[in-house]
Parts: sequence; C-alpha cells; structure tokens
Amino acid sequence: MSFIYLDNNSTTPIDPEVLEEVQRVSLTAFGNPGSRHAAGRKARQVLEDSREAIASMLGALPSEVVFTSGGTEASNLAIKSFTSGRTGSIALPLGEHPATVEVVKHLRPRGLKRVEIRLLPGGQIDQDFAANFPDDLVLVTTLLAHNETGTIQDLTRLADYCQEHRVPMHVDAVQAVGKIPVDFHHLRATTLSIGAHKFYGPRGVGALLVKKECKLLPQLRGGYQESGHRAGTEPVALIAGMALALRKWQLNAAGQQNYLSRLRDHLQSGLQQHCSPAVVNGDQAHRLPNTLNISFPGCDAEALLVALDLAGICCSHGSACASGSSEPSPILLAMGCEAAVYHSAIRFSVGTQNTLQEITHAIQTISEIVRRLRTT
Repeated sequence: MSFIYLDNNSTTPIDPEVLEEVQRVSLTAFGNPGSRHAAGRKARQVLEDSREAIASMLGALPSEVVFTSGGTEASNLAIKSFTSGRTGSIALPLGEHPATVEVVKHLRPRGLKRVEIRLLPGGQIDQDFAANFPDDLVLVTTLLAHNETGTIQDLTRLADYCQEHRVPMHVDAVQAVGKIPVDFHHLRATTLSIGAHKFYGPRGVGALLVKKECKLLPQLRGGYQESGHRAGTEPVALIAGMALALRKWQLNAAGQQNYLSRLRDHLQSGLQQHCSPAVVNGDQAHRLPNTLNISFPGCDAEALLVALDLAGICCSHGSACASGSSEPSPILLAMGCEAAVYHSAIRFSVGTQNTLQEITHAIQTISEIVRRLRTT
C-alpha cells in the first residue's frame, strides 16, 4: 500500500471475511426474501438470522431492527417520522453531523424550530440543557460519539428528561457502534441509527433501531418490507455482511479497543513531542479509542491536508459528509476553540489494519510537514 490510511471515521476498509460472506450469500441466497418459494425462503432465513444477531448484539429485539441503506437514511427516517405534520421545536447539540443538521434545517419551513444544546469545552453536553428547552419540544436528537472529536456523550440525564416529558430521543450511534459497546435498551433511546461501513462492513447498508411501541412514518413508498417501515427489497447479502462485521467486533471488543487506543495514544504523544504546540480537541477521558482530533497552531488545515496527502497520509479536516466546505468546524466552534486551533485542526482516526510501525512512520512524516509549513 502506497499510503497510510488514518481516516477510518470516514469509512473503514471492508473486512476480507465480511467480503467473502457478502459474496457467498449473494450466490447462495440470491432470492427475493419476499418471494414465497424455496429461493425466497432461503433469503428470508438469512435476513431474519442477521436481524436476530444484530438485535442481540445491540441490546434490542429483532422486531426493533429496520434495515436501511445506511446511517443517513436511518436518521432521516427517524427525524422525519417524529416531526411529520407537527410544529414545535427540535433540540440537538451544536456541531452535530450533517445527517441530522441538514434534515432539521429542511424542516424549518414546515414550522419546526431548532433549539441548540450547548456544549462544554471538551465537547460534552451541558447538563443544564433543560433550562433552554421550550414547552413545544417534539424531538431530541444527538450523537452518541462525535465523528470529529470522538467525544462520547453521557445521555443519562437527557434520556431521563425525554422519558419524563414523553419526548422521543433519537441517537445517532453511527460512529459509536463497532468501536464501543452500545446497548439500545440501556440508552433508553426511541430510535438509534447505525452504518455498517464504519465497522469494517459493506457500504450501502445500515439500520434504524426502533422502540417496539413506536410507529414510524415510511419515507419511501412501495412494498411492505421491514414491517411497513421501509419499502424496497432488502439487500440480504449486505445485511449478512453487516451482521458478521458486528459479530467479529463483539468477539474481540476489548482487545480491539485496547489495540486502537495504543495506536492513537502513540500517535498523539509522538505529535505532541515533535510538533509542539499541538492541541488535542475533545474530551480525552471519554472518547472513541481510535480518534485523535489535534490542532497545529501556525498551520493552515487545508494546506496541511494537501501536503499530507502528497506524502501518503490519509486523514481529514472533519466530517467526510461536509467535505468541500471551507467553513471552520462547527463542533470546534461550539466548544469555544480559538481561531488558531480550529483553523489548524486535523482528524486522525486509526483502524485495526494499522500497525505501530505505520504510526511511527506517520509521526515522522506529519512532524516534518508541520515544521515545514510553520516556517513558510
């Protein structure tokens, strides 16, 4: 490989065993799972086995798993369902992922207002959120783990509030699932979205977990697939691949978390040693094991990204879904970072395919580039 891939929060490379599973199921269970013949029944069996496996690993019931094309569709389905035909307010933290921010923005002309939940400097939700919540609140939506900083939220008090006031709570867990343990029922979320390509599964498939007493309003019109929640023939092979990817993570969750943390911490300490000043953004005590958001004051992030790319280091300035934007990162602005910090912030996200030797080489390469850019 001619580059070092440190952008695993954007997407992970598909696990070879998962790819083999997708191919195997594509050949052996190719029927339409809605068809009432032998081929259809075989596909249906694989589909439901995968549903049961995913539900079990995420602390949900099989009937609570609705398959989608990915995390963005899952969050759209939840948010649009809860707000259809309603007016009022939607509460979400500052600096959320475009998959929720953009759909909330789209709903404004329909009489729905955005209420912003403030963040503390480490990116944690300000627990005094209720003081700003209006009486017409119809939905709360939040990331479980931030895609840029890796900060993991404690949603206990937010869930308490939502239960007490009977307000649905949607949790975007796309960046969390497959990196840290996630239990749907323990979180007390109404809905929760996941995407397979964030944990070495195939692209183009995800799921929305939906509390059993909750009814969704379908956003796609067509057949009665997924119990009427999401029309369209289910991609059985991709779903089987997602189930296997999640199972592989669960079987070695602690070992994988420790390995990724070692790589991330080695990268962080090396950059802080050789690229001082280097500012780590986010809550270092409560963050994803693979994520390092770090700023190099005196550098420009865009120039740094170009130079790193030319040197064979794959990383990002922020969310891949917001690529092309020259605006400062909303999450870093919400955390109150200084201009020199948010203008020089880079996100590195390591993966299981990375090695300690690669990280050591990346430290040397990044440090040389940072020092060079600071003198030009």
